[in-house]
Formats: sequence, structure tokens, C-alpha cells
Amino acid sequence: MIHYSVRCDKGHEFEGWFQSSDAFDQQARCKLVTCPQCGSHKVAKAPMAPAVATSKPSLGEGADSKAAQLREALVEMRGHVEEHCDYVGDRFAEEARKIHHEEVEARGIYGEATDDEARELSDEGVTFSRMPWVRRADG
Repeated sequence: MIHYSVRCDKGHEFEGWFQSSDAFDQQARCKLVTCPQCGSHKVAKAPMAPAVATSKPSLGEGADSKAAQLREALVEMRGHVEEHCDYVGDRFAEEARKIHHEEVEARGIYGEATDDEARELSDEGVTFSRMPWVRRADG
């Protein structure tokens, strides 16, 4: 997964997680990336400052600290998805196909798909991402 800052043609900036740079490009071309403020589909990656480590981790930091940071990022990503996308449950594959074939208006969705359903979607050229769904600290 890769994290991008995204800017719409109206100048609104927002963040998104994508499987790869190509996945972002394809989703943007298919108008699947939408500005949460104005609904514009005209979006591009915004300039981002890279995260640069300025010093070596202390003895107290390390694998546990990195795992905590990763978990925090995954919880943040889950919150973003829950806030900006529609939950479709076990109808994910069906809804993703409808969006891909433009049978319904493009929108962000999330839900569950079996390994077989995910493989079929991929074989059909439907763009989607699987992501680890971590439990929130408050849930």
C-alpha cells in the first residue's frame, strides 16, 4: 500500500491509500477517486514531502515501535475508508463489478470477498485493493 496526498481541480487536498502508483493512475482515469469536499473526479497526486529518518532509533525503539507505528497507520486507514466509502458487506464483488462496468455511479466501497471472488475480479481487470483490517483501539 502507498499513501498519497491528492489534490482536485478545485484545489482541495485529501489523502488516500492505494495498492501502487499504477493503481492510483488507473482509478483516477476511471473516475474512482473523488474529492470528499466537492465530489470532483479531476484529481492528481499532490506534492508530498518524503519521510526522512533524522537519527538512528534509540534502544527503546525498534521492532515494537515500528509495529506500533504500522498498526496506527492501519487504524487511520480503516477510519478513512469507513468515513469515505460505502460498506457493502459480502456483496463486494458484485458491487465492484457494477462500478467497473459503469452500471452504477462510481464510488468508494469496502466489504468482504472470498479468495476466489478476489481472483475472479482481478482476472476480469477490476481494480481493487485488499487491506489488513485491524481492530480500532476504541472498538
